[in-house]
Amino acid sequence: MFLRPGKADVQKMYLQVITSAFGHNNIFAFISWKGWKEELIMYSSEVIEEVISRNDIVDVISGYIKLKKNGSSYVGLCPFHNEKSPSFSVSGTKQMYHCFGCGVGGNVITFVMEYENYTFPEAVKMLGERAGMELPETDYSAEDRKDRDIKTRLLEINKIAATYYYHQLKSEAGKSGLDYLVKRGLSDKTINSFGLGYAPQSTGELYRMLKDKGYDDGILKESGLFTYEKGVRDKFWNRVIFPIMDINNKVIGFGGRVMGDAKPKYLNSPETKLFDKSRNLYGLNAARTARKNNLIICEGYMDVISLHQAGFTQAVASLGTALTPGHARLMKRYTDNVLITYDSDEAGVKAALRAIPILKEAGLSTRVINMRPYKDPDEFIKALGAEAFQERIDNASNSFMYEIGVIEKKYDRSDPESSTEFEREVARKLTGFSQKLERDNYLNAVCRKFNIQMDGMRELVASYGNQSGILERKDERPRVSMQQTAKKKRDSGVRQAEKILLTWMIDDGEIFKKVKEYIEPSDFIDPLLRDVADKLYSQFDEGYVNPASIINTYATDEEHNEVAALFSADLNDDLNKNEREKALNDTVIKVKSNSLEHALNNTSDGHQMQELLMQQMKLKNIYIHI
Repeated sequence: MFLRPGKADVQKMYLQVITSAFGHNNIFAFISWKGWKEELIMYSSEVIEEVISRNDIVDVISGYIKLKKNGSSYVGLCPFHNEKSPSFSVSGTKQMYHCFGCGVGGNVITFVMEYENYTFPEAVKMLGERAGMELPETDYSAEDRKDRDIKTRLLEINKIAATYYYHQLKSEAGKSGLDYLVKRGLSDKTINSFGLGYAPQSTGELYRMLKDKGYDDGILKESGLFTYEKGVRDKFWNRVIFPIMDINNKVIGFGGRVMGDAKPKYLNSPETKLFDKSRNLYGLNAARTARKNNLIICEGYMDVISLHQAGFTQAVASLGTALTPGHARLMKRYTDNVLITYDSDEAGVKAALRAIPILKEAGLSTRVINMRPYKDPDEFIKALGAEAFQERIDNASNSFMYEIGVIEKKYDRSDPESSTEFEREVARKLTGFSQKLERDNYLNAVCRKFNIQMDGMRELVASYGNQSGILERKDERPRVSMQQTAKKKRDSGVRQAEKILLTWMIDDGEIFKKVKEYIEPSDFIDPLLRDVADKLYSQFDEGYVNPASIINTYATDEEHNEVAALFSADLNDDLNKNEREKALNDTVIKVKSNSLEHALNNTSDGHQMQELLMQQMKLKNIYIHI
């Protein structure tokens, strides 16, 4: 199954395209996804620069968080981690941001990517529209244009249908639906926020409305709103309607809960060119901007809505299907932590057990919320309230410990034979941890909680592990020599010196002019810092420095953050002139000395070695006055 990659993957791909096909400075390439197809859209570097220049970063970020003027910059509470004291800095002159707390940083494009969880092209498109720009597009094939046209018309139809259902809910015909929602404890604000509606007894009104607007039966049939088996009939009738939205708040489908005892109780739109239930989550359009450190996965619409109304706006639900790897990968785009709050009945427990390995495979840390004695979050919230639910979140079970608890219920621990079989099953599950540290931690925790003899369990795990060849052998563990450790420390110190020197050069143009007499970009040994230096020197030669432009050329979040930190770092103002001068010279000499040593170690040319040794001798003559 194809799932659109995360932003880091997009950036890596477009940079690969640039490097391999066009070089570094000529063209930016963006990837966008249409169904199962990949489409390459090219924009000139001038277009990207214009998008950045026409979106002042202070104005953009002020639309998301409150900023306060602080000297030449603006500060606020970081939106990417919880903090009480502001450590998030935004520079209008440099057109970049940096958090001194969590280390994130970048330009206006990367901010939108991080905050909105957009891919690179999505962020550029949004900012382009914000600035009133018309971004150039490639020519589409006839098939592509037809596909885009169908999707556009389906979105139009769904919007009309959602509006129709909403108005029906507020009419006399929708009284039963509205009464049901009010009885379930939903406020007007919540009903409006989720766009809830009502599909009346089959009247054909929606069909006639859409026909009058010019939509033919071909596209109406594809919308999934009607059945054509015995004439044209509404798919949804006498049901409360739950519009299903994508992450951009566009209606892509519907769910309906029947009023009365008819079957099925819940009915979803069929899959269309817009709606793939295995790759969409109900409520994610709101949950993705909740600014919580987790997502709560529920079973149904009402669970999600009740949790949102109670303040748990990170709740989502799969759409009439079991959790899939596609759902898990989708959640991974927005969080590393998932809380499972499925129904507490047998079916809910089985669903949780199926979901746990899927979430783990996607790299998600998973915990399970205990709803007992209530069936689901909706019942729990109504009975005990939001505060009690937060306590259940705080005390949620580690997913592995939850699995062991479910296993235990199959055995009679008072019977020695049954208890032994339980412990054997636990031991086999513990061998699933390939890392010794993690396995030992879980082994200790399981033994404590379930009253298992620790030495015996350890022997049993070792036995099963050796039989299966899962557990690593002691002699296969990597060895780190003292020389390697010393080199690592030395390299770390050199890298720090290179970072400090770049900060000096970025901070003061006059110092840059003096340093460049002794230091070239090639003197920076660290590849990333050398690349930054190369771009910085080029911009200085051209008479300007544009930090946002430099940051924009790096592919990963780690690179973005590290480069942003270079441009945001403040030099120690507590030093006097002589101390600053000494610190600068010590740093220059250290960087140059390491560069020469590195070059000596990587040449066998006698003449070159002699030249490098002469340069080493001249290091003592370096002195920069500031």
